[in-house]
Amino acid sequence: MPASADSGTVHVPAAGEGKRGEQGYLGYLLRQAHAAVRLTMERTLADLGVTSPQFAVLTMLKAYPGLSGADVARLTFLTPQTVGVIIRNLERDGAIVMTPHPVHGRIQQWTLTPRGATLLKACRQRVLELEKRLAQDLDSRTEVAIRRWLAGIAADLQED
Repeated sequence: MPASADSGTVHVPAAGEGKRGEQGYLGYLLRQAHAAVRLTMERTLADLGVTSPQFAVLTMLKAYPGLSGADVARLTFLTPQTVGVIIRNLERDGAIVMTPHPVHGRIQQWTLTPRGATLLKACRQRVLELEKRLAQDLDSRTEVAIRRWLAGIAADLQED
């Protein structure tokens, strides 16, 4: 990287510049975008006392009630240890409840409580505003194509 003439320091490009822009590797650009979305989401949810990983856990439990902790970890791309901490905190706060699996009693299944559903609804309203911001410059066909592309990447690379 070139050094600045007067300070001798290296110029670090801003997001959208150089390798952090259209010249960058797709994988890096996806990671950069994810980091920006996650930081914005963290700030958006902070006053509700919810982190983006907690939001992901609540979202998956709403979509798929009765998941085990291991299932939640796989769906949210979090480690089982991290999910364990999140689940304990959400249970302590009354947002989720555990029930034993009807056949495999050692498996714990998690579902949202009414308090958890209300919390998720408040979070979701804010996250939907962020989603609108992400798609603001896209027409519906382009948005569908991008969603299909991203889902396809996940499905294709999952097999590796």
